[in-house]
Amino acid sequence: MALKVDNLVKRYGDFTAVKDLSFSIEKPGVFALLGGNGAGKTTTIRAILGMLSKESGTVTWKGRNLSVTDERIGYLAEERGLYAKYTIWEQMLYFAELKGMKKAEAEEAITFWLERLEAAEYTKKRAEQLSKGNQQKIQLAIALISDPELLILDEPLSGLDPVNSELFKSIIREQINKGKYIIMSSHQMATVEEFCEDIVIMRRSEVVLQGNLNKIKKGYGRVKLSVKADENILPLALECGLIVERQTPNQTDFKVTAQSEPEQFLKKTIESNITIVKYELREPTLHEIFVEKVGGETNEN
Repeated sequence: MALKVDNLVKRYGDFTAVKDLSFSIEKPGVFALLGGNGAGKTTTIRAILGMLSKESGTVTWKGRNLSVTDERIGYLAEERGLYAKYTIWEQMLYFAELKGMKKAEAEEAITFWLERLEAAEYTKKRAEQLSKGNQQKIQLAIALISDPELLILDEPLSGLDPVNSELFKSIIREQINKGKYIIMSSHQMATVEEFCEDIVIMRRSEVVLQGNLNKIKKGYGRVKLSVKADENILPLALECGLIVERQTPNQTDFKVTAQSEPEQFLKKTIESNITIVKYELREPTLHEIFVEKVGGETNEN
């Protein structure tokens, strides 16, 4: 077991931001820490890293108390954390030195990551001259510069266009292939599903769902039906007992409450000579599970 968080509690006065949180990461890969705004995700991350004190609980890494000064840890914060008036090269070198890297080693790593993130042109620019997306690139480079064993990514794709999102995803895959341990917090559930095997979902400081994502989804069963057809299928679907959950120009999503419903619906559409373009009986997506568990949580962290 590499990382273990045991009964973590963090309070601000009478307000409990994190209540008895426990989880462990036993093998390399991506672990998802999820929740709505105000659920306690960022507070949890900061408490794990020792940036915030905690009322109780322990955080261990490979059997010893986690210390950011003794371990190779990379952290990409959700908020921008660059110094506005300094050049990118100056502050990347500064952060590398904070991580104990020698100058020659740091310069080599800086050059590599700026090129890998397609940001070498910004070497002499000040952080305030960069767009939000390009600042995010620099912060990811800083998180990776010391080749960390444990990488914590808080909303890593925030502010990125589709091209740069794919660039970040490719780098995350590279880190996975290198055997890194990664904690990811994100509101982009489709991205989380691409990478994560194990998840924790928090709501108002408490865990509401935890475990292996595939097992969680299998536990729900195939209770979702997505259909696209050239004709109007709603009358037949409602006749078969299917419940409409969402309609888009591309497809209609139904909730299935009995195994016979989708079979009966498919039979009726065939008998009615309706052209089915898409028919998918499936488990719920992480997005759907998240909405069910978290609901309308809107408070800020």
